[in-house]
Amino acid sequence: MMGELALRYPPHSLVVSTGAYDNSALSDQRFPQPIDRVGIRASRLRTIQGLALWTLRARRLAKEWKPGFVWCAELKPAAYPARWLGIPYGILVHGTELLLIEDKIRRSRFKRGTAGAILGRAAVLVAISHWTANQARRVLDLLECDVPVERVPLGTTPEFFRPGIDTSRVLAKYELFGGGGGGGPWLLTVARLEWHKGIDTMMKALPAIRAVHPGVRYAVAGVGDRLPQLEQLRQDLGLGDAVRFLGAVPDEDLPALYNAADLYVGISRRHDLLVEGFGISLVEASACGLAVVGGRSGGVPDAVHEGQTGILVDPDDPAAVAAGVNELLSDPERRKKLGAAGRRAVETYYNWDRVARDLIRIDASYALAAAAGR
Repeated sequence: MMGELALRYPPHSLVVSTGAYDNSALSDQRFPQPIDRVGIRASRLRTIQGLALWTLRARRLAKEWKPGFVWCAELKPAAYPARWLGIPYGILVHGTELLLIEDKIRRSRFKRGTAGAILGRAAVLVAISHWTANQARRVLDLLECDVPVERVPLGTTPEFFRPGIDTSRVLAKYELFGGGGGGGPWLLTVARLEWHKGIDTMMKALPAIRAVHPGVRYAVAGVGDRLPQLEQLRQDLGLGDAVRFLGAVPDEDLPALYNAADLYVGISRRHDLLVEGFGISLVEASACGLAVVGGRSGGVPDAVHEGQTGILVDPDDPAAVAAGVNELLSDPERRKKLGAAGRRAVETYYNWDRVARDLIRIDASYALAAAAGR
């Protein structure tokens, strides 16, 4: 997400501070912004040592570049060094981290103080959905902090994710034979293999779907810790090759994979302290002209406009999921209209160009306000 935004800010208007990744020097050449890498791996920025090193590095950058505003891609770890710079900062909040904070501050006075020090001194919180914005306000109320919350839904790249892409290579690569080639229609989910993504609910709904549409199969692109349990569930339900776990799918294969599907299913739900704050895969599917069945939970209703780009169902109820999927599979013309509307929504709103414009407007307003107050 932050890479897409860095590409769209005006050249040399942004300084990016982050950790190191494999081959990061090569990827940095893509950006029209200076990229400063803290001398440790990004995965270690959350450690005490990492935070200390990042804070020192960020201070040197601030002294050199004299920025008027700092964006934090997430609360932890990015907001911790930002807190010590003495520059107005905004935090992008997504969802799950706010549930974790609420749980911690209700149980720990120390965590309450830490959260208040970080969130309470932010110039603004930017939420990626209505649900996330409401949860952010709930946490701020608990902390008795008066911080403005703005909403900026996320997007994708309509030039990359688009309809009409040749699917033959991915059909062969992943051994999928839908779209009139036998064995279809295909349902698709692109997600980490975690319980809150609702993959298990979709699998439980599949027998009722196949009772109406016997050829339906379900493909899941993604990796995660729940694969063994999901494979066991497939066996318990007797689904066999009706469910395919594709593993890690590289970015370059995703547009064709969406095009190969007949319907996208993203029935995320709240599970313990995990929730879908928005769901970028939902708008990727829409960008490819695919109708979407989403879960009525968290920030998914911001990404799926019910009755316009897809439908929303109870993500905890396999019968409701089956009914929604069967409804759309039985009506190809409606699927086509929903997919076309989803494509228009991405072209006009759910794209990174619009997200960047929104964030540029926000950071300019708070930087100006801070400058006027000095």
